[in-house]
Amino acid sequence: MRKAKLDRKTNETDISVAIDLDGTGVRQIETGVGFFDHMLDQLSRHSLIDMAIRAKGDLHIDDHHTVEDVGIAIGQTLKTALGDKKGIVRYGASDLVMDGTRSSVTLDVSGRAFLVWKVAFNAPKIGNFDTELVREFFQALAINAGITLHAQTYYGDNNHHIAESLFKALARALRQAVEIDPRASGEVPSTKGVL
Repeated sequence: MRKAKLDRKTNETDISVAIDLDGTGVRQIETGVGFFDHMLDQLSRHSLIDMAIRAKGDLHIDDHHTVEDVGIAIGQTLKTALGDKKGIVRYGASDLVMDGTRSSVTLDVSGRAFLVWKVAFNAPKIGNFDTELVREFFQALAINAGITLHAQTYYGDNNHHIAESLFKALARALRQAVEIDPRASGEVPSTKGVL
């Protein structure tokens, strides 16, 4: 069973995450940050990873701690659910369009955390949501899941669509990478024998 749960409590946030890598995209998400909930909904739906995420954070300060800490918690939960990574495809890539925006996410579930970020927003906010927090989430997830992750937006003027295309591309790439490869289901996808 490729499932995991995590409770993470700090002075700034109180978070619980449960995921099932072999789900259908069933989701229950409540972080107190409306736009972020919308993005996490896309992440679960398009990855087909079941996600239950509850977060209470110091939103009276701003959304930063909540968004970053949810990224940390999802990353750690993904890493636990993947276990020894036997049988996974390992690599995933999605080149995705959303109206006038095109973004891509390419990733390697390598055990080596790295983020390449080639994304530019043209405004500091999407509603009340700081656009810089999109990168904070991706970085926290990549580092804590042990994923090499490259994200790029080629073009796009609508900041909502830029963010959403990135989350959807992440979802599709994750879906591909964590799938069990029927031709190598008992093998770790590395010549080293470990990831």
